[in-house]
Amino acid sequence: MTKKEPFIINRIKSLGFAFRGALLLLKNEASVQVQASIAVLVIIAGFYFKISAIEWMVQLIAIALVMSAEALNSAIEEIADFIHPEYHKKIGYTKDIAAGAVFFAAIAAIIIAGIIYIPKF
Repeated sequence: MTKKEPFIINRIKSLGFAFRGALLLLKNEASVQVQASIAVLVIIAGFYFKISAIEWMVQLIAIALVMSAEALNSAIEEIADFIHPEYHKKIGYTKDIAAGAVFFAAIAAIIIAGIIYIPKF
């Protein structure tokens, strides 16, 4: 029987895996790179327009939602391609649904950005 690692060591390792995953996404996934670039621009706009604390919170939640949806979409696509590398109707359907989740998150983020920034013009 192998000795179980202490909880805190296990959590630190998990954080390392999560950080590595985020870096892999930013390095390898074009859609994540686009979304990250948009996030940087919106954050700069937040500083420029001096948005309120509540607006910052909502904006950061929207960014996190979109980035998380993009990450999950990428993971689903990778798994689907690994399981069935050739085109398959069911795999295509699954990948389209995952992309649809990103679409919903992005539309919500655009609406939030409009609510925050249109009044500032």
